[in-house]
Order: sequence, then structure tokens, then C-alpha cells
Amino acid sequence: MDTHRPAPADLALLRDAFNAGTDGADALGWAAVHAFEAEHGVVLPEPYRTFVAEIADGSPTGPPGHGLVALAALPSDWDGDPAERNLARPFPLTAGWVWEDDEETPEEELDARVGEVHHHGSIVLGTDGCGMYWHLVVTGPHRGRVWCVTDVGATPFDAGPGRTAATTATASGFAGWVAHWHAGRPWFDADA
Repeated sequence: MDTHRPAPADLALLRDAFNAGTDGADALGWAAVHAFEAEHGVVLPEPYRTFVAEIADGSPTGPPGHGLVALAALPSDWDGDPAERNLARPFPLTAGWVWEDDEETPEEELDARVGEVHHHGSIVLGTDGCGMYWHLVVTGPHRGRVWCVTDVGATPFDAGPGRTAATTATASGFAGWVAHWHAGRPWFDADA
């Protein structure tokens, strides 16, 4: 997965998935993307960066189930304080974590770590409801990967049930996540 240059095939897939033409009418534009990046101290990973600049800045049809939110937006059911979000701080996880089952970590430390997962190093792509949010990691070792962050834990999209590195080598990023949805596959299918 190259997070620095968009693959033409990925951009073609994104245009097809979102029924977008090449005129960029629903896109944010490069000036707005550069302003967002400067404001937050990040460079968005490709192909998402080119997607919002040239193809579309969000979509009411998804993915996920309640639509893809615009770059600078949060889902309507987000209950965290947007001011707590720090995109420049690295996303704190490199492996899935079910904090609901974590009996080792003291509660105060657990709350702080969970807050970091929700607020640092990622943009929120949207929600499937019931506290299930999809994040695109923009800083840290998992930059460019999509994660599912819920009220009970977090896992990388490509590490869901039935998925392995061998079956999802190109599916860990934004284009792979969209391709999975566009193919009509359920998020947690057993036959990834």
C-alpha cells in the first residue's frame, strides 16, 4: 500500500464506487485539502487525499452505513469533544484491542488510552451506528489503514474475522475498504 502516491486503479475504483465523474464538482479541491493539512499538521494518506481533493468530499450513500462524512466533519452521533482531537499525534494502536475485556489496566489509565484511540492520529470516515466508527489513520505506524473503533474495542479493517495479511494485502487502506463495500460484501464476512 503506497500512502504517498495514488494508484490509477484505486482512483478509478473510487470514481466508480461513488458514481463520480472527472469534473470534481463534489470534491473539496486541493487548496482546501492543503489548508486542512496545514491546520492539523498532517499529510493525508493516498488515495484518500486525492479522493477528497478531486472526486468527492463525503457521500450520503456510504460507506459506511450512515454515509461517508466530509473531511472536516464528524458523524452526527459523535459524542466526543471535537476540540480533543489531535490528528498530528500518532494513532496509538498497532494491533486490535478489546478494552472491554482489559482487566489489567487501571480504570483511569484505561479511560485515557481509549480516549487516545478515539481522538488521536485518525480522521473519522463515518459510522454504522451503535457506536461503531470507521477511522482512517493519518499518523503513526498504521498510517493509511482503516480501523473500526467501537465503544468496546478497536481493530484494523483488514484484520477482521476471516481476514489475514495474505487475503487482504491490498485491502488495508481506504481503496480496499471502499472496494469491499462496493462489492456488496458485509463488513465482517467470514470469506474475505
